[in-house]
Amino acid sequence: MKRTPISSGIQSVLLTVWLSFAASTVHAAEDTIKVGILHSLSGTMAISESALKDTVLMMIAEQNKKGGLLGKKLEPVVVDPASNWDAFAEKARDLLTKENVAVVFGCWTSASRKSVLPVFEQSNGLLFYPVQYEGEESSRNIFYTGAAPSQQAIPAARYLMSKEGGEIRRWVLLGTDYIYPRTTNRILSAFLAAEGASPEEITTIYTPFGHSDWREIVSRIKSIGSEGKRTGVISTINGDANTHFYRELMAQKVSASAIPVMALSVGERELFDVGTTGLAGQLAAWNYFQSVKSPENDVFVKMWADFNAQRDKITNDPMEATFIGFRMWAQAVSQAGTVDVNAVRQAMYGQRIKAPSGFEVVMNTNHHLSKPAMIGKLNSSGTFDVVWQSINPIKASVWSRYLPESAKRTADWTFPWVCGGCTEPTYKDW
Repeated sequence: MKRTPISSGIQSVLLTVWLSFAASTVHAAEDTIKVGILHSLSGTMAISESALKDTVLMMIAEQNKKGGLLGKKLEPVVVDPASNWDAFAEKARDLLTKENVAVVFGCWTSASRKSVLPVFEQSNGLLFYPVQYEGEESSRNIFYTGAAPSQQAIPAARYLMSKEGGEIRRWVLLGTDYIYPRTTNRILSAFLAAEGASPEEITTIYTPFGHSDWREIVSRIKSIGSEGKRTGVISTINGDANTHFYRELMAQKVSASAIPVMALSVGERELFDVGTTGLAGQLAAWNYFQSVKSPENDVFVKMWADFNAQRDKITNDPMEATFIGFRMWAQAVSQAGTVDVNAVRQAMYGQRIKAPSGFEVVMNTNHHLSKPAMIGKLNSSGTFDVVWQSINPIKASVWSRYLPESAKRTADWTFPWVCGGCTEPTYKDW
């Protein structure tokens, strides 16, 4: 069958229509800047992570009221990995390659962060990670706005060793069985040994995610505490297992005066449903507490309550870390004039804000913040009173000097190092 050629005039019209359609499609795609939110909204970690999803939504809404960024509105793209670490990688890949988000705010556990790390590095995506963690990592594609051990775990142990903290000399390191508690406890054990603790004075216990029956473990802690030396617990329990643990402490009448528990992963939000009548005096180490007195915190707490129409007035450390990360990202995008990951990464170095903690926090070239350390004591109303804080912000030691394999490593993503964990600069003068 003979085909009739399309006339040049018709071809021109068709080409014009196609170009117009393509241009309108691109324009529609570029009308907004997509922001990925990668937090568990179901499963064992939802008790902690759901509020972080809402914190990002709050920040997006606030930024859009200001006109967005670069003249464009921000569009949230929310996914639920459901406390499944493999699903985190799958959802991250979708956000970067299908949704084409400019940035992702997400993850809580180190298991989820480790799962998504290669995805972000392969796709050159940008993740802001807002939770305290074990250190021993610095990726060019992640900015860590939570604490490294030098900003939380080590100050917590030092406080317990002090007269003010009870002069603890026997230790129970109690955690959920995954990378963050295990690595943090390796660092803590090495630190305590350097401070004179013997192996017999350090007991380490791990439980699965979602662990609910704490009777035997709490009984064991009481037994250790009865052996003559002042005993303290440093807890890296994560998720809803904390609810069961603290209820068992109350059931067995373990008071803070007898055996203080220093939590590294618990704040007001996780304890809200426990009822804190028998827990007054128990401790937590963070970089921020809701009770902090500062003009910046007044604004932050009010912003959160207003966003929730006064239904939820509880703020916590990972929420503040999310707030800091979002503000710094927005500043970096404005400074770079683009959402291009490479340009934003460079603009992030040296970003600073006056945080709700009352301190000016700074992003360093190791992709970690300089931020304060704080110890909070739980009061009868279920909030933490700050009983100690560092005088100045502490720069994160990404690689712990207490671990021999890490002591000589450096994380610095600027010339001449340009690496997340090397022992000599990547670039040298030849």
